[in-house]
Order: sequence, then C-alpha cells, then structure tokens
Amino acid sequence: MSDDIYQDIAQAYAAAANKAPGLKSRFTAAGFDPATVTSLADLSRLPVMKKEELLKIQRKNPPFGGFLASDLKDVGRIYVSPGPIFEPALSDGGGHGLDLLFKAAGVGPGDIILNTWMYHLVPAGLLFDEAAQAAGATVIPGGVGNTELQAQIIVETGVTSICASTAFFLTLADKVVETYGRDAWKVKTAFLGGEMGDWMAKRRRIEAEYGVSTWAAYATADLGLVAYEDGGEGYLVHPDRVVQICDPVSGEQVAHGEPGEVVVTARDATWPMIRFGTGDSAFALESNADGTVSRISALQGRVGAAVKVREIFVYPRVVEEVVIGTPGAKAAQAVVTRENDRDMIRLSLVLEDGADASAAEAAAAEIFKLHARIRADEVSIVSELPENVELIVNQKDV
Repeated sequence: MSDDIYQDIAQAYAAAANKAPGLKSRFTAAGFDPATVTSLADLSRLPVMKKEELLKIQRKNPPFGGFLASDLKDVGRIYVSPGPIFEPALSDGGGHGLDLLFKAAGVGPGDIILNTWMYHLVPAGLLFDEAAQAAGATVIPGGVGNTELQAQIIVETGVTSICASTAFFLTLADKVVETYGRDAWKVKTAFLGGEMGDWMAKRRRIEAEYGVSTWAAYATADLGLVAYEDGGEGYLVHPDRVVQICDPVSGEQVAHGEPGEVVVTARDATWPMIRFGTGDSAFALESNADGTVSRISALQGRVGAAVKVREIFVYPRVVEEVVIGTPGAKAAQAVVTRENDRDMIRLSLVLEDGADASAAEAAAAEIFKLHARIRADEVSIVSELPENVELIVNQKDV
C-alpha cells in the first residue's frame, strides 16, 4: 500500500463531496469528514454502503443518485448493470485497470485477442477491449455467440488469445479442432470468467488439453479492476484500491484469513466508491502493514448466501469444496441449527457406489474445517439429496 493513498483519498473525496450531493449526504449522515482521513482506522469510521443501497438511491434520484463527482462531459459511457444500476465510465486508458491483467500474462504487442464478452449495456466487453489495446494487443470484438464464424476467425486471423466465459472458450476450442484440425489451434492464452464448483481443476484440464495458460481477474462494474492473477496465489489487489474483508452485518474488518464481504475504496473519486460493499465474499491471503488486503482468495460466493455459525460466516463455497476434495463424493449439504444455546452444523454427504464411507467422512470433516475455519459437529452419509439442493440451510430459527 503506497504511503500517500490515504492523503489522496482525503483530498479526492473532500473535493468530490462538494460536487456530488448524494455523497455529501452520506458523509453528513455518518458524521464523517473525508478530509481528516490519514489511516485505515479513519477510513473505517464510514459505514459500508451496500450495492442494494446504491440501487435504492439511484431509483429516487436517477441516474446516478447524486454520486457523480464529475462533469457529464467527462463521462464517455453509461453502463447498465442488473437492477438496473447506472455506472458512469470516465476517461481511462487502461480498461479501468484491467490492462494489468494482460501485462501480467505477458500479452501485448503482436498478440491478436478475440474478445467474446458482451459489448452492450454491461461493461465487460468494452473494458476488456480497452485494456487489451492499452497493453498493446490487437482486438477482434467478437461478442457473444456465432460459434462457427468465431472459430473461422480464430484460424484465419491467427488469434493468440481469447477472452471468454469458461464454457464458451471450450465451445470455441472444440469447434476449431473439430472443423479445422488440431494443428489449426494456435491460441496460447485464455482470460476466463469464473465459475462456481471445481473451476481451478477445470482450468488445469483446459491448459493441459489445449496448450494455453489461463488467467482471471476480479472486477466489478462499479470499480473496474479490484484484483488480478499475477502468477502467485489468489489475486493481487490493484494498487489504487483499498480492500478490506469485513463482517457483512457490522461492516467491521474481520481477522486475517477469515471470510467476509469484500469492501473497496477507490483512490479516484470521480465516481466515488468509498467503503463500497461489493456483496462478494472472499478472505485475505496477504495483508499490508496497515491491515488492508494485498492479495485475496478466489470468491467464495455472495454474502447473502452465508450463514453465521459461532461468529463465523460459512459460505456455500465451503460445501462445494467438500464435494470437490472428498474422494467419492457426489453431493453435500450443510444444515445449521441452534440447540441448547449453541450453533450446530451438520454435514450430509452422498457418495458414489463403492466409495469408502469412513475415509470420506474423515476427509469431508478436514476439508470443511480448512475452508470454514470451524469444525462440523457431525458428518453423515446419506443415500441421496434432492436435485439442486441448497448447499447450506439455516434452520436456527426453526
């Protein structure tokens, strides 16, 4: 964390409050003076603003809820995310930080990138496009669909890199090999969208099967790039973001390594995202001296899906990890109850025929403890669970 980021935040948000009445109202209601921010402790005095709260404010005062701290002439685009939430895109030469991802992957001049993300309303397509060009690459704006045509484009233009969802990347790769043969596949790098479940294992299989390196980033429409893969564990936080992992209810920062909501403050205040609750859950892998996060885990899910068990939030992702890591496991569910003034969590497993039940129970218990950071009170084998069953169920009030 750069020494002057809090000074920059203090100056930027004090000035922004004079231009953005919605931001000023937020500060006034909290008794918060941005000009006095000199540390993380100062910044943390401001309550977290949830994305749902921003949506409500925008509905009352469209389009930006009084939060735009810039002149409209400086807004190049207005993105529309589900809600709808309106996000102004101000001038930025690097795809709002995503160029760091391409540079980390070694993609730049001489590379031809097929960008298959959507180009209308939502920011993904345009941000990846801008970022790739900022890194020096040449971009083909493919957008979504048109599998046969895009496969032809990959072969005939010599595409070296693809930006896509994991599923669509596989569709394109299979189509190229099926139609043109394996020797026609020249792609070396893939920038993939995340999936729940055993995504990292799927990426390793893609790398082995198609001879590519795979990369990913954590970005939101509100903030642009938050963190990106750089070859190390997890995701490296953007140098112009203050990232905290916070209790999704109190907004207080949780202990290092505990899961919680990703809360972000941007150094720049033209679109003033300060102590903004993303709704995504993760945990810190590395922290700076001041307690901010420098490297975060992969996302664990959405905070609304978490259940608090003995002061620890347990996310559906934990149950997915149990299924992934337990030999012979097909499905699992965690049920949380309240008994004798104590939270209890019981884990049910469905196994493949012939799987070792004792070994599976032991493995599931260890994996659950590793990812949830608490012990399951009981692990049991069941014959079946309903299709599309909830991964974690809160029955504490039943």
